[in-house]
Amino acid sequence: MFKPKVILILSLLLSVYFQGLAQRNQIVLNDGWKFSKGTFADAAAPGFDDSKWQSVRVPHDWAISGPFDKEIDKQVTAITQNGETKPTEKTGRTGALPYIGEGWYRKKLILPAVTSTQKVLLQIDGAMSEPRVYLNGKQVGQWNYGYNYFYIDITHGLKSKDNVLAIHLNNKPKSSRWYPGAGLYRNVHLIVKEEKSIDQWGITITTPVVEKGFAKVNVKTKLTGSNLRLVNQVLDSSGKQVAVDTTKSFFGQEADQNIRVSEPRLWSPENPYLYTLVSTVYDGDQVKDIVKTRFGIRTISFKANQGFSLNGQVRKFKGVCLHHDLGPLGAAINVAALRRQLTILKDMGCDAIRSSHNMPSPEQLELCDEMGFMFLAESFDEWAKAKVENGYHLYFDTDAEKDIVNLVQANKNHPSIVMWSSGNEVPDQFGAEGVKRAKWLQEIFHREDPTRPVTVGMDQVKATMQSGFGALLDIPGLNYRVHLYEEANKAFPQGFILGSETASTVSSRGVYKFPVVKAKDKQYDDFQSSSYDMEYCSWSNLPDDDFVMQDDKPWVIGEFVWTGFDYLGEPTPYDNSWPSRSSYFGISDLAGLPKDRFYLYRSRWNKTKPTLHLLPHWNWENRTGDTTPVFVYTSYDSAELFLNGKSLGIRKKDKKSPQNRYRLMWMDVKYQPGTLKVVAFDAQGKPAAEEKIVTAGKPYKIVLTPDRSVIDADGKDLSFVTVSVIDKDGNLCPTASQQLKFYVSGNGKFKAVCNGDATSLESFEKPTMKLFSGKLVVLVESTVNPGKIKLNVNGGGLKAAQTEIISKVK
Repeated sequence: MFKPKVILILSLLLSVYFQGLAQRNQIVLNDGWKFSKGTFADAAAPGFDDSKWQSVRVPHDWAISGPFDKEIDKQVTAITQNGETKPTEKTGRTGALPYIGEGWYRKKLILPAVTSTQKVLLQIDGAMSEPRVYLNGKQVGQWNYGYNYFYIDITHGLKSKDNVLAIHLNNKPKSSRWYPGAGLYRNVHLIVKEEKSIDQWGITITTPVVEKGFAKVNVKTKLTGSNLRLVNQVLDSSGKQVAVDTTKSFFGQEADQNIRVSEPRLWSPENPYLYTLVSTVYDGDQVKDIVKTRFGIRTISFKANQGFSLNGQVRKFKGVCLHHDLGPLGAAINVAALRRQLTILKDMGCDAIRSSHNMPSPEQLELCDEMGFMFLAESFDEWAKAKVENGYHLYFDTDAEKDIVNLVQANKNHPSIVMWSSGNEVPDQFGAEGVKRAKWLQEIFHREDPTRPVTVGMDQVKATMQSGFGALLDIPGLNYRVHLYEEANKAFPQGFILGSETASTVSSRGVYKFPVVKAKDKQYDDFQSSSYDMEYCSWSNLPDDDFVMQDDKPWVIGEFVWTGFDYLGEPTPYDNSWPSRSSYFGISDLAGLPKDRFYLYRSRWNKTKPTLHLLPHWNWENRTGDTTPVFVYTSYDSAELFLNGKSLGIRKKDKKSPQNRYRLMWMDVKYQPGTLKVVAFDAQGKPAAEEKIVTAGKPYKIVLTPDRSVIDADGKDLSFVTVSVIDKDGNLCPTASQQLKFYVSGNGKFKAVCNGDATSLESFEKPTMKLFSGKLVVLVESTVNPGKIKLNVNGGGLKAAQTEIISKVK
């Protein structure tokens, strides 16, 4: 006979065993894919010979390898958003990369043991474009919108073994206004769970009551099955249980629980505290499902004449717009690249992101939850009226509702999301039909998520004032049109205005043009834009104009700058010039290197660290004696400039003009080589900080600076290594343009390279590239084997450099 103690131990072991079986098994399908671009009649068939196809890892962007080609997606069109009335040839509008055409992905599915009481789901986070999914030769699902998430129940199509998954994609020409990417560019998941379980995306967490001493956390859970018991535990960030609730009562297969959390830690950009909800489903004493959901406790409100409040504190959005591509990686999602972007933005003082103009990746939202960024999640760039020939208008009537439903249901528990956007600069802003569509879309969002407001990025502001389009929105979002803010605020009933898209100032990192004047649509023979940050587009303005509205108008609730980083495609103002193939709008360039404008925003937005930045560079061989203005971007109100030890005077910020209010400018400096130094003064007039630039000698040595020296040995983590050049005295050489070569050895590999030059036609994926304005960035990728990785860089007659990166098992 077993002793009671032995019986207890066996019971516990069996309990653990059954719980292990019951926990849903989610597998990310990264490896083992075969890919080919083209049309294949039998590619969905299990017996199709794909042995000669390319072996790839998903996420994958088939077009980023290039080559760049002027003829790819060449469009003859008038861009109405830019105020154009006559069609012209646009050669780099979608990045000049070969994304157009059909592509196939195939994979043998290796399944865990699946019982008769389980179901298998396939979830695709994004596939560009029009994915058609086949299992063992039969179509089991499809979607049209390449930016959306969807899942398919593939249980009944599975065989006991030898299952083959095939996915067909089709990218049409003239289907985008920027580089959309191509392929299975986001993750693909296989989910095995019990039939009696929580529905996929079936948990909804809100925090309707937040007081000083407690918060009410409401949890709605949709389940499949009867006679079940649901236990919801709330864990703090250390994993300690702080609340628990059990329910046996369900209404229409849904449980509705209110859970008290005492002394809640509130989520905010400054303190992004996250809790975890552990939802456990029991059938009798047997565990059928366990789902873990991270969430934050926070409140949001938008009120007339007060604006936006987070956790009861009024604040203004310090946001940027981001396209979904990751520069040299293309559209293929990568957590290390996303984290680097957000780290750069956090240092700038940015606290909000707008996904432009599409649905964000799950990974981006998870990082925003963790790192503290409020999020404006956007849905569409088109409604029923077209911007491009093969755009979303083809699917709007049939797909818009289900696309919004999936956007909301997949992402509703992210505390970072504070509002939704149903569209951007849609041509439907005109007329009664557009008003109906705006109302219909907003009501779908409200039905799916009653807790967050809805906006639209409006550029036809006069039209929306007349039609009632802007008045019906929860949040009237204005794209540019700063001169109409006052009129719009009086016309709209909400009592506040959001700068949903602002500035569109253009610049090329490290490039300076003379004379320095405020200019609209300025073009140069080298297809670059000046980094004095005085050039903008026909429809837009300089950053300082938006700063004035933020600072002087309490009813302006913040801004989302166009854009945080340069992106592939839309090379305004050179969209009819070749070779321009990426944007100039970024605060940082395509390689993620900050432009001067980064420090202009940082001087206003970063409240924890001072900013002092001096421009331009001071290497001008042919400008001795010529007027070479000097700008200082700083969080201090005044500073003194010195050239070779001689004072050029003190400047203090004032309100004579928007530029004088936010920049310190010495417009009449005569260039002489040597040392340019600025000394900033604190509020008491005492020296507080200084910065200097020295005229560099001839380029001598390469310098390597990794953003991370230790990375994960998971086959996908990245270290971004900035490559610069110095002279013999250690001074940066700002005009160096040598061709360099890159060699990676050890337990890593060369992934990509980018120099931030919008006119460069060099491949991102070949280990050689020219420096641009003295710098470039090399991406080094880990393998699954831990150990040392070495990057060697040489070329251009320069002294070579080597850096070491360590990859470790996480």
